[in-house]
Formats: sequence, C-alpha cells, structure tokens
Amino acid sequence: MSDTTAGNSAKKKGGFNVVQLLLEGRAFFALIAIILVFSYLSPNYATVSNFLIMANHVAIFGLLALGMMLVILNGGIDLSVGSVLGLTGVFAGFLMQGIEIEAMGVILYPPVWAVVVLTLALGAFVGFCNGILVAWFKVPAFVATLGSLYVARGVALLMTNGLTYNNLAGRPELGNTGFDWLGFNRIGGVPVGVIVLAVVAIAAGLLLSRTAFGRWLYSSGGNARAAELSGVPVKRVQITVYMLSGMCAAIAGLVLSSQLTSAGPTAGTTYELTAIAAVVVGGASLMGGRGTVRGTLLGAFVIGFLSDGLVIIGVSSYWQTVFTGAVIVLAVMLNSIQYGGKARKG
Repeated sequence: MSDTTAGNSAKKKGGFNVVQLLLEGRAFFALIAIILVFSYLSPNYATVSNFLIMANHVAIFGLLALGMMLVILNGGIDLSVGSVLGLTGVFAGFLMQGIEIEAMGVILYPPVWAVVVLTLALGAFVGFCNGILVAWFKVPAFVATLGSLYVARGVALLMTNGLTYNNLAGRPELGNTGFDWLGFNRIGGVPVGVIVLAVVAIAAGLLLSRTAFGRWLYSSGGNARAAELSGVPVKRVQITVYMLSGMCAAIAGLVLSSQLTSAGPTAGTTYELTAIAAVVVGGASLMGGRGTVRGTLLGAFVIGFLSDGLVIIGVSSYWQTVFTGAVIVLAVMLNSIQYGGKARKG
C-alpha cells in the first residue's frame, strides 16, 4: 500500500517538475517555436544575416527592457522610457547639429563622446526625478512615470518644434564624425548595437548577482518593509533603479538615432509597453522581487523575432499588434499560475 502511495507521489512530483520546467523556460521554448515556425514559412528567415538584422532591431527593446526589469524587480513600473528614448535622441541630435552662441558668433560642435556622456546624464536626470517622486513623495510609480512620459515627450516636441533632426553625420573637419559607427558598424560581423546590448546585459547581470545592491534590490522588491527593517536603504535603491532605467533608455535613444541617422520627437512611442511585455514574457513578476537578466533578454528576443517574422511573411501590421497583445496576455497568465501557486503555498 505504501509502495503504491510512493509511486503515485513520484508520478505527481515528476509531472509537477515537467510543468515547472515548461513554466520557467517558457520564453526559451517560445523563441525556439517562433524560429521553427517562421523558418518553415519563409526560407529567408533562418539565415545568419537575417538573425543579425533582427538582433539589431531587438537591441533597442532589449536595452529598454533591461532598465524596466530593474524597476519591476523593485516593485515599480516606468512608463516614461519610450518618451525618454525620444527626448534623449532629440537631445543628442540637437548637440550634433551644433550649439550656436550668438554673443560670440560661433557654433560649438561637441565631440561624440561628449554627446554620449551628456545624453546619458539627461536620461539619468529624468530617472532621478522619477525616483524622488516615488521614494520621497510617495507618488505611485504608475502616476509619476506617466507624468514623466508626457513631460519628456512635450520637451522633445518643444525642442524641435515637431520636426526631425536629419543628417546626424557631424562635422568631420572638426573631429565630429557623428553616430554612424554605432548604428552601422560591425565588430566581427556583429552589429555594434547588439554588442552594446550584450555589454549592458552583462553589467546588469553582475550588478544583480555580485553586488550588495543586487541583494538589496531583490529583498526590497519582495518585501520593502521587511527589507527596510533589515537595514536595506530602500529609498536609495528606488532612486537608483529609476536612474538606471533612464540611462538604459538614453543608450537606446543613442543607438536608435544612430541607426536612423536622424532624431525625431515621436521616436519611441509605445516602446514602454514593448519593454514591459519583454520583461513579463521573460518570467519576471510584476509584484516585484522575481526576474532575471537572461529571462528579460529572451523575452525581448521573443517579441522582436515574432514581430519581424510577421513582417517577413507579409502579415498586416494590425494583426501584428493583435499577436503581440495575445503574447503579453498569455505571459501574464502564466506568471500568475507560476507565482500565484507559490504565494498560496507560502
């Protein structure tokens, strides 16, 4: 009798392990399925050149998603990243066009490294403002970052009067060669944008796994009150993750402006939703405290490869939106099953 009970228990345990494996690895399995399906539907999909092109597209969403993941781990949300991408891209374009000083009758053309540093600083500043609103003034993250979304987009429109900065090639005679190296150059055949994404992902992974800040982030996202009582500087962690999210959005803005060799104030519209989708598809919990860099990257590739695959086989852009939305809903449902079960057991 006991042997039968033990056998049933083992079967249940084995079944549970299979389900758990499928839940935890759903982003990976979804990516494999997407590649197989579109490879069958289009002979041009599964080629090295096409994978590199799609990965270059994914780099934008991946950078936004990595910053978003840090905020979601903290139990927050950052709706401003798409607008920050647009604002920082416009800001970089403004600097690349030259800064005219009327009193002196000169135009200053800052070098590319200075443009990059100043653009990252702007992204960090917007994130700092978000963090202060959330951490010190207790404004709900949804409301605070929604306000920043509109402010950043409005400032970008005001800076350009609704127009686009074209021809961001710089002035070679002044040592300013523009952003072409970031958008079009390749290192070992790999687009620079993909390499930038990999570097940021590695840095984020090390931050979460090898530093005290990473432990603080997971603990404060899981239970902020308990973490604070344990000595975790919760407010500092909150401000820092929003600053890092702003910087990731600024990097994405630089990469996108470089790829397009132009910067428009409407760039990045609704990208914040795609970033959230990538994080959720990657297995992170919207309640905070759960999520990984690897999962977020897989989520970004799932969304990106799905979108590009639909374009390649000629599916209407309207249906693309439907499919993307369905993937998000399915991912949230699976997250609820995975983490909801654990919460009930706890």
